[in-house]
Amino acid sequence: MQNDSVKFKSDFKKRLYDWVLRLIKFIDSLHKDSVCNVMGKQLLRSGTSILANYIEANSASSKKDFINYFTHSLKSANESKVWLALLRDANKGDKDKLKWLLQELIEIANILASSILTLKGKK
Repeated sequence: MQNDSVKFKSDFKKRLYDWVLRLIKFIDSLHKDSVCNVMGKQLLRSGTSILANYIEANSASSKKDFINYFTHSLKSANESKVWLALLRDANKGDKDKLKWLLQELIEIANILASSILTLKGKK
C-alpha cells in the first residue's frame, strides 16, 4: 500500500495533467480572432509550463533545484490565472469552462505555494 505522501504526489500529478488537458481543449475551442490567438498562445505556454516544471522537479538533483522548479511552476500558475481572468472579463470563451479552470488553478497554485513553504521550512 502506498503511503499518504506518495499517493498525494501521484494524485496531484494526475490532477495537474488532467487540468492541462482541459486547458488545451478550452484554448482550442476559443474563437480564432486576434485577441484569442495571442492570449491563447500565452495561456498555452504558461499553462503547460506548470506541469512541465512540476515533472522536472521530480528529477531535480538537489533540494534547491527541486524548490526552484516548484517556484517556476507556481509563477506559471500565477501567469495563467491572469490570462484566464482576462479572457473571462473580455467575454472570450465558455464561462463555465473558464470558471472551472480558474477555480482548479487557484487550488493547484495554493498546493504549490504550500509545498514551497514546507520545503523551505517556513510552514
